[in-house]
Amino acid sequence: MAINKRNIRLIFGLKVRQYRLEKSLSFKELSAKSGLSVSYLNEIEKGKKYPKSEKIIQIADALDVSYDQLVSLKLSKKMAPVAELLNSGILDDLPLSIFGLETNTLLELITDVPTKINAFISTIIKIARNYEMSREHFYLAALRSYQEMHDNYFEELEEAVASFTEEFEFDHTPPVSTEQITNILQNTYGYTIDHTGLLQYPDLSSIRSLYLPDSRYLFINNDLTPIQKAFQFGKELAFNYLKLKERPSPHSHGKLNSFEEALNNFKASYFSVALLINREEMKNDLEDFFQLEAWDSDRFLSLMNKYEATPEMFFHRLTNLLPTYFGVNNLFFLRTGQQLDVAPEFYSITKELHLHRQHSPHSVILNEHYCRRWVSVRILKNLMRGQQLDSQETCLIDIQKSSYVGTKNEYFCFSAARANAPTPNSNVSVTIGIHMDAVAKRKIKFLEHPDIPQKVVHSTCERCTITDCMERAAPPDQLIRDRKIQKAKDQLELLITSRDQILTS
Repeated sequence: MAINKRNIRLIFGLKVRQYRLEKSLSFKELSAKSGLSVSYLNEIEKGKKYPKSEKIIQIADALDVSYDQLVSLKLSKKMAPVAELLNSGILDDLPLSIFGLETNTLLELITDVPTKINAFISTIIKIARNYEMSREHFYLAALRSYQEMHDNYFEELEEAVASFTEEFEFDHTPPVSTEQITNILQNTYGYTIDHTGLLQYPDLSSIRSLYLPDSRYLFINNDLTPIQKAFQFGKELAFNYLKLKERPSPHSHGKLNSFEEALNNFKASYFSVALLINREEMKNDLEDFFQLEAWDSDRFLSLMNKYEATPEMFFHRLTNLLPTYFGVNNLFFLRTGQQLDVAPEFYSITKELHLHRQHSPHSVILNEHYCRRWVSVRILKNLMRGQQLDSQETCLIDIQKSSYVGTKNEYFCFSAARANAPTPNSNVSVTIGIHMDAVAKRKIKFLEHPDIPQKVVHSTCERCTITDCMERAAPPDQLIRDRKIQKAKDQLELLITSRDQILTS
């Protein structure tokens, strides 16, 4: 694998630092021995400078190592995981600066305690390989962390939407006209929009849109609903108006090749939803809704229909506005999928966001069964039953209070489920869980209404301690294993204690 110039500088700087510390030399002492300034040596160790050959010779002589040892890209056995981390490409694309880090700073921290830290890095890399975690997983995990750091609200994007609506005299009265958006795409940004081209390729039926940048040609899936099309068009406006250059390639089938692609795709999605669901309008609607004495599913659905929004768009907009305008920032968002033609009784969390802290439930890689007592799963089961009976309901709404077994954590959860168009034979639910703390109870009147159904829940069936669960989909195998191990530990402790008492008596 080719190593880029930045990583060559970083590896060289690490080696200089490693040899300097091994010789117990300060920067000042190395400067005196090599004839190079302290500031220049500092820049080298940070990976910002790569010296010319004559200066490398001076440094090698000062450190009493050979020229070849110093310029070799091989690190010591203790430092090998650092090279593996650099060569993996993960650090090339992760924006460490948004977390207050620079690559060289991170590597300096690593080299301070090389044996323990590098063993940890090596472990992480092995776990990633064993669980088939790709670079894309890391990009998306970093993106979620970035969203969570900002309570999923980005004022610069909100202001960009406000500027756009003013510049183009855009009418954001709900529901927003799709024609407005397509006119701007075609007349201002020179797009050609093709509604039928994808129909000739059945294997591309799940693709929502495909943009060819060289010709500014946009294929749109004609099976999308009008609001789904408007969302895709809104993303295209964002890529152009925000001047976002990097985006998922049309040849990558939606896969991400860099963090910049993931971040820009998120920004475009955020812009599009904010354009279609105006923050001031929705804020006012939510203020009225939260003053209700009891939850009203029909009114909630009516509110969603006012914007002609998909459940996912509407729920994502809620995660933007609840923390910023209502102070309700202790919450989670989940998207749960169900594939009807493959495994209709298996449910997977396909998107999640945890604000303020890591909540339950959350996605797991292990092949376990999510607790059927969570409303996000129950509503999918009800949707499937209705579809089998040819029900005309296209979107279900459900709520519950979820108390996590063995803890004092209680969440008010509301969920919406629908067919996952245009992907055939699949359903999807989206859920928001609001931790029932003092702020949430004060802002949302109906949270403590006695008619809200209550359920004690767990993470997965395999780990569940609830013995009388009628919804269980699998035996508590992992729990049994954990308890068996704990019992052995307790007996071992008893044996040791008893033996110590005999010896001291």
